[in-house]
Amino acid sequence: MSKRAMAIACHPDDIEFMMAGTLIKLRDAGYEIHYMNFANGSLGTNQYDYETIVPMRREEAIAASKMIGAVFHESVVDDLEVFYCSEQLEKLVPVVREVAPEIILTHGPYDYMEDHVNTGRLAVSAAFCRGMTNFKCNPPRPAIDQEVTVYHSMPHSLLDQLCRPVTPDCFVDISDVINIKKEMLSCHKSQKEWLDSSQGLNSYLIDMEQRCRYFGKMSGCFEFAEGWIRHNPMGFCAINADPLASALKNIYIKNPQLA
Repeated sequence: MSKRAMAIACHPDDIEFMMAGTLIKLRDAGYEIHYMNFANGSLGTNQYDYETIVPMRREEAIAASKMIGAVFHESVVDDLEVFYCSEQLEKLVPVVREVAPEIILTHGPYDYMEDHVNTGRLAVSAAFCRGMTNFKCNPPRPAIDQEVTVYHSMPHSLLDQLCRPVTPDCFVDISDVINIKKEMLSCHKSQKEWLDSSQGLNSYLIDMEQRCRYFGKMSGCFEFAEGWIRHNPMGFCAINADPLASALKNIYIKNPQLA
């Protein structure tokens, strides 16, 4: 059975902004890759009603996931209804158990938006609960003993909630897949005007590319990169486990600024 990597992000297009390049490189390294947006994108619009935007954003996300051969997983809740609570955790744990990933890519405990922070917290707890036999899943699914390493992506704003810079501890070179990442983000056509007007991103494609160039420059050797912070391995995997480094040897480096 091939090794598996899973991206668990909040809204449709979050994976494309900060995680997709690494997910593609893991696919190229032989991993089966999985794609999940915890929220359905219901509020990412200023022109469509609920019944229109939810299926629209679902189809956009499916198109993006198909582009890289990722297994698509359905969303769980509406936007701004992502809460760190037992009901939502009970729905995510069976998905993580079914996939049994060696790597989870998700948001960090820092971001401008609570939806992102809560999704990351739920992903971390779902990974932690993967082997707890008595944890109540909805639907039920047996516990697994697969070790998993969690990596946190960089926030969209590159700053935490208090406007402090977030510094990655490692980088993955995505220079040769930046155009695929851009094509994936382009699938989210409903977001062009919305992100321009709601968050001042100008062109969301240009914004994504500039962020990847920023991390590439920070790495000191890559043109485009994604930055990551490895979660504390206690309860998840061996203390020295770093499967990103193992799988992506030639395109992965530690942050030289932290050496």
